[in-house]
Amino acid sequence: MQWEVVIGLETHVQLSTDSKIFSGASTAFGAQPNTQACYIDLALPGALPVLNRGAVERAIRFGLAIGAEVAEKSVFDRKNYFYPDLPKGYQISQFDLPVVKGGQVSFRVEPKDGEPYMKTINLTRAHLEEDAGKSNHGVQPRKSGIDLNRAGTPLLEIVTEPELRSSAEAVGYAKALHALVVWLGISHGNMQEGNFRCDANVSVRPMGETKFGTRCEIKNLNSFKFLQEAIDYEVRRQIEVIEAGGKIVQATRLYDPDNGETREMRTKEDSMDYRYFPDPDLLPCIISSQWKEQVAASMPELPAQMRERFMREYGLSEYDADVLTSSRDVADYFCAVSKSAPDKKIAANWVMGEVAASVNAAEGMTYAEAPVSAAVLADILKRLADGTINAKGAKRIFSLIWEGATEGVDALIEREGLKQISDASALEGIIDDVLKNNPKMIEEFKAGKQKAFNALVGQAMKATRGKANPKQVNEILSRKLQG
Repeated sequence: MQWEVVIGLETHVQLSTDSKIFSGASTAFGAQPNTQACYIDLALPGALPVLNRGAVERAIRFGLAIGAEVAEKSVFDRKNYFYPDLPKGYQISQFDLPVVKGGQVSFRVEPKDGEPYMKTINLTRAHLEEDAGKSNHGVQPRKSGIDLNRAGTPLLEIVTEPELRSSAEAVGYAKALHALVVWLGISHGNMQEGNFRCDANVSVRPMGETKFGTRCEIKNLNSFKFLQEAIDYEVRRQIEVIEAGGKIVQATRLYDPDNGETREMRTKEDSMDYRYFPDPDLLPCIISSQWKEQVAASMPELPAQMRERFMREYGLSEYDADVLTSSRDVADYFCAVSKSAPDKKIAANWVMGEVAASVNAAEGMTYAEAPVSAAVLADILKRLADGTINAKGAKRIFSLIWEGATEGVDALIEREGLKQISDASALEGIIDDVLKNNPKMIEEFKAGKQKAFNALVGQAMKATRGKANPKQVNEILSRKLQG
């Protein structure tokens, strides 16, 4: 039997506010356990939550970016369940009236087998909520530690429609969503710190069937690699169970990367089990059209818009535009270079080539931290364009500055003796000597052998120790040989 995979993702995005969603406690990562949890986070008697305006603004920004409906009125609810690291005994979230409804995300899918393709999926909603604390197991034998620093951290939970059909599509969507929330500045997106976590709802059904199969939810996947591995395993597991005559039990599962398998954590709850009701301590959140307009005015140019502009204004290929808008870090660097670089295509090649290779080799470095700043790279490219240096000389200057040289571009060109010979009269004499010393190459050229012309160019470059302007060498040689 042929099987169709059905996947929906719920992604918890930690918002980039300095304080928590309902208290003034810090959201900074790495503090000692339980040092960043105030009386509101601890749910002490009489403590009342106050909504963080910055969290709402980030939700509005996301809704506008994906073309969703930003609700004029949204309501916070209590989601009731017991867990040791949930001090209140409930989580403040949103249920019937979320802050964002609908919207779409387009992304590139790169399957293991087959050609890459573009896909667009619909989002169900994005709602604001607070995070729970963290249980640390194995702190002491037979005991667990509770760290409430994370309790109350603002989250935007983004829920897709069940329109993903493979682990490759799930990863493509997750990568695009991650890039978008970082681009918008609404999240730092650091997956190692738990800023971006996915829950994958996975089911299978016979090909052609319209009714959904029983789903299982894989919780807290904090890397794209684990997301793909967990979904692939769960798909295989479900198919094997059904083909063996068994039934899938709706459950919440965890992925064990050491063994490469999912295991059951608990049977899956439905919304009715959480006994949602409006939180009596929080008024409805009202978002005026004026507020939305203010947020819209502060929005950066979105990746899709920038991609189209690069192709239209700079003549870049779709692939190049895709690479240069793959992250805000890369795009900002290229935009800064292209402001004064004479040739935008050459600037793009350098950013995707020399700069990308150097940044990637320095683990953890961002483009903004690159030793060769965007302004300095633009200066190098200006000297390349005006013929002061050739491509080899440009790479030499780039390497010197990357390794710590503090002189300006022009000073380094002088120091290293990289300035090209562009004086026509000087080149004329050098090329005359080359022609005089290579009569056989001249005969081969006149016999129609293009390689002979290239060899003469090489001799001229050798005679000038690579300092001659290649374009001028070609022009002078062509004129003399034809004459």
